[in-house]
Amino acid sequence: MSSTATAKKKSTARQDVGSGPVLDWAAGHGPVTGALSATTGAFAVATTGAATHMPPGWALAVGAAGALGHTVAGLRVRNAGRTLATRAASWLVGGGWTTWAMTHGPLTWAALGSLAAIGVGIGAAARSTALFEEAREEEALAAAERQIAAELSAERRAIAAEWVDRIQRVCSITVRVVGVEMWETGAGFSLDAELPPGGATYSKIAAESGRLSADARLPHGCTVAASPGIDQGRVIIDVTTVNVLAEERTYPTDYAPLSVLTGIPWGYRTNAEDILVYLREQCALVVGPTGSGKTNMVHTILAGFARTVDVLTWVIDLNAGSAGLPWVRPALTGRLTREDGKPVRPGVDWLAGTYEEAVAMLDAAVRIAKHRKTAYQDLLARANTDLLPVSAQIPQIMLVVDEGAEILVSTDRQMRKLGEKILEVIRIARAMGVRTVLTALGATGSVLGNLMIRREGKVRVALTGGETEGMDLSKMFPGARGLRVDQAPYKGAGFLGTPESPAALFKAWRILPNQIREITAATSDRHPVLDAVSAKAAGPAYARRWDAERTAWMGDQPDTDTGDDSATGSGGGGLNLSALRSEPTRPGSAEDELARRFREQIDAEFATAPDPAPPAAAGGGLNLSALRREPEQDSPAQRAALALLLAAGTDGTGASAIARALADEHGTTRQTVVGWLKDWVNDGTAVRVGEGTKARYVHHTNAPEQPPQD
Repeated sequence: MSSTATAKKKSTARQDVGSGPVLDWAAGHGPVTGALSATTGAFAVATTGAATHMPPGWALAVGAAGALGHTVAGLRVRNAGRTLATRAASWLVGGGWTTWAMTHGPLTWAALGSLAAIGVGIGAAARSTALFEEAREEEALAAAERQIAAELSAERRAIAAEWVDRIQRVCSITVRVVGVEMWETGAGFSLDAELPPGGATYSKIAAESGRLSADARLPHGCTVAASPGIDQGRVIIDVTTVNVLAEERTYPTDYAPLSVLTGIPWGYRTNAEDILVYLREQCALVVGPTGSGKTNMVHTILAGFARTVDVLTWVIDLNAGSAGLPWVRPALTGRLTREDGKPVRPGVDWLAGTYEEAVAMLDAAVRIAKHRKTAYQDLLARANTDLLPVSAQIPQIMLVVDEGAEILVSTDRQMRKLGEKILEVIRIARAMGVRTVLTALGATGSVLGNLMIRREGKVRVALTGGETEGMDLSKMFPGARGLRVDQAPYKGAGFLGTPESPAALFKAWRILPNQIREITAATSDRHPVLDAVSAKAAGPAYARRWDAERTAWMGDQPDTDTGDDSATGSGGGGLNLSALRSEPTRPGSAEDELARRFREQIDAEFATAPDPAPPAAAGGGLNLSALRREPEQDSPAQRAALALLLAAGTDGTGASAIARALADEHGTTRQTVVGWLKDWVNDGTAVRVGEGTKARYVHHTNAPEQPPQD
């Protein structure tokens, strides 16, 4: 038989099986089926016994054995006496009827009628005992739950009474505890208490945090924190009993997508729960002296931004760009690849390590904010809001400035100019989705003296690491009581306050260099692309941010990503971004191939504009554009577009037609083609003919002698 016929036969068999009622032969009997089974069985035995002249006493013996067996089994599972008696009686009655029927004949009306009555009685008795057993089981479960609740209530009542006495003794306030919640993490508990009448507030308890912790004999690192309750007459008291800040926890390996609208995790509280910060409208300020874990905190922040689907991260670090290099360099050197073989996009969207690049970035941010205000008026009207609806199509820009607070208070002329631009971004860009994260070395009056920082930077982090110099927590968290530096003596630990939660102890995860590379690769296809409106406002400064001459400084540093490669990165076939190296790059090498692939990725996914071929570097070496010949274009897509323009002849063509022709093979968009055509018109490669919707572009070799003016 062929395989096809076999398959059809099996299919038909499955259909036949499924066409009738499905019987579960493994299921137990209910009251009705059990009674039917007992009566039909007794009738069958009586009929067979009478026909074969079986001794009647055997049926009675079988009934007695069944009654004894069910009684023993019921005792083992602790059935109720009613259930045991019902089952034993059913066996004995059934055995007795069978014995009588075998003696007098099972086919008489008296025998059949009595059997039917016995079946009805067995069914009713079985149903009654089943209900009784269910009620008995439910009552046993309820009793166990009541016992557990009583034990928990006793524990909670003891905790409540203990802390009522302690608060009275230490704070001279008599509170009434209305609830005690044990933390699921097992690290402590929370008390919900009513304050006494007479004007007492939660701050009086918060101010005595240290004395309460000492009176409770809490371990070092454990605190008592008081915060507002459901109304002004209630207080929530969080008591930490396990010091989770003492242990080091690495960044969670679940790199699931995040959104700036739903919160980004920055660390965990003393109750071991994650802290979410909301930065759609707020700026952030992170302070921490040397050795407190501030750089690690910056990487934690960048990791959260990299995981989001609606945020583009721009980083300014004038200290050789060290804060952003681990997120950019592995991708640019070609050492990271995605599973599909495509190059990995950098973990941050723009990195400025020099003053000039920082100025260009801040100017672009200001232009984007201003242009969004006018270009998206219709969108704001449709959404009935004055806040730009941030999404993957219109991403928020998070500007991370390492030691940016110091820039704002610097006396250097250049730094003052840079600081003014940072303040302008903070001042004008909230509604249009451009926010900042500034870091500083300490919480001092000079850093926090700027009103703009205090007003806009409501998300504040103070990493102490046990350092007391330059850590004025009262200035960092005005109004917070009971915060002491010695409560967070561990690296990466400190205090974090947001508009949603008051300042309290927290700790940042430890993020390792290999995790940075993992996150960069895992989130490469998740980063949004800057919307066309913003890209137009940002201009060439943004479009050409990854040009070789702009990123050459990144390649001047030793590459230690892998131990097998040399300092130049050529040993592993990585992309060497410096065009000023003394050693020339061999044509056709792996570096040349990676350079080509990376430029294609930039054109296709980063929405960059083409750059004119720069002059060769004085020292020779690899440059992403230096190896191109003068007539060549930047990418295969651009060369194909130029070929289509030339093939169009004197009739010319338009951007839409070229984009459609290149879409399948190169993924080129109309916006990109428009940029190419404008550049070709400017450098004389193409000539624009006509105006408005009738405009077309003609290659200069096919153009008329006197082309119309644009």
